[in-house]
Formats: sequence, structure tokens, C-alpha cells
Amino acid sequence: MLYIRSIAFNAAFYLNLIVQMIFWTPYYFLVPRHRAWLVPKFWSRSSVWLMEKLAGIRMDVQGMENLPDGPYILAPKHQSFLDTICFLPYIRDPLYILKRELRWIPFFGWYIIKMRMVPVDRGKRSKALKEVIARTREEMKQNRQLIIYPEGTRRAPGAEPNYKWGIVELYSELGIPVVPVAHQAGLYWPRRKFLRYPGTIHARFLPPIPPGLPRQEMYDRLVAETEAACDAFLLAAATGPNPPPLPPTAARRVAELQVAGEATEVTAGG
Repeated sequence: MLYIRSIAFNAAFYLNLIVQMIFWTPYYFLVPRHRAWLVPKFWSRSSVWLMEKLAGIRMDVQGMENLPDGPYILAPKHQSFLDTICFLPYIRDPLYILKRELRWIPFFGWYIIKMRMVPVDRGKRSKALKEVIARTREEMKQNRQLIIYPEGTRRAPGAEPNYKWGIVELYSELGIPVVPVAHQAGLYWPRRKFLRYPGTIHARFLPPIPPGLPRQEMYDRLVAETEAACDAFLLAAATGPNPPPLPPTAARRVAELQVAGEATEVTAGG
């Protein structure tokens, strides 16, 4: 049954993407950019609905009160393809920094260009960062919200964190708050696998890190607060009813957290 439900969802997910991209194209390219956001946000919601109905995976998103008014940086944990789309409906005017080559893909690239995403040439790192910051600063004047994944690439649940310094540079240069996002989507929609495990994905927008902090302090807070919330979600999923299969990284991390919890109980008990 798990294989059948996974195949059914994957087929419906990509069919939904293709059909909606074709169906909405006239509307999307004729209306102003702010109104055109209806299309990708509707696709995101419909994808999450299909995920629940076909794969048995439910989304529980908390902490919307922590999203500031105006521009900010959204910094989700990156474990799954799902976390690249599921937060779109909660963001007023999202902005992504993307590989410039993505703009060359028919339809998809045209959609990106319409939304004025920031292209980056990864072959020119130092120069590219300056160009990205300059372009992003201009977009932020339109009260947009930058979505950036601090670790760069998807990492398995429970893996050792590997946060890059780029988000610190953007935070420092743009002077806007950062909202960390914790979740455990990788347990149910794993990277590099077609299986989708039923259960509930918990996600939370954490309290924003205010602008103006020293760079190292901001970096340390981002890592500590995101990882602590992700650990809590991971431990709850692993020890709750009907836990999903744990990848080795998650199993090791759960064992570490359980040992740390037992040690804390012993210390507290005197």
C-alpha cells in the first residue's frame, strides 16, 4: 500500500504541476506580478492537499504570528523538496535567489522571470555575492520577503548542521530580521526517494532574529534556535505513535537526544 500511495501521489503531483502551469499561463502573464502570485500559491496549496489525500501526509504549520510586516529573510531548514514550496502561501511576496540557468527552462524559467527572482552565477562567487546583494536590496524596497536555505543543499533529518555564511552577509547588508523555520519534512518526504511516508509534518516559524546583531551572534542564534526546534520535532516523531522509518542520521540523533535527556533528568534529580 505504501508503494501504491507513493506512486499515486508522485504521478498526481507532477501532473498537477504541468496542468496548472499550462492552464494558468494566460492569466499569469497578463496580470501584474502581485496578482500573479495567486498561481504558484494555489499550486502549493493543491499539492499539499494531494499529499494529504493520496499519501496520507498532513501539514501542521505553526507560528504565523512570528512573521513580521514588511521585508524579512525566511530561513527554512532544508530537508526535502516539500520545504521549497509548502511555505509559499504564508508569504506575501516571496523572493528567491536562484541559479541563473533555471531561467532557461521553458515555462518554468518564464515563470521565474515574471516574479523578478534574483539570478546568481555560481562560477563567480565573490562578484556574484556583491551582485546578489545589490539586486536583493532593490527588491527589498518593494517590501518583499527573501527565502534562503542557510545550509544550501538538502540534508537528511538529524544530520550534523552545516550552515553557510552567506545568510549572515545578507542579514548584515540588508538590515532586516531573519525568521528561522524548523520542521521535519525529510522524515515523510525524504530526499532522493520516491516513497512518501504517512504522518504529520510539523513546521514552525520561529521568533525573528532582530536586525543589527553582530554577525557571529546572529549565526550562533540561527543555528541554535533552528536545530533545537528541529530536534524537538524529530524526537516527537520518533517516539510518538506510528513513527516513520528513521534514516541513520536521524536514528543517531534521536539516540543522542535521549541520552542527553536522561542525563538532564539524573542531574535534576540530584
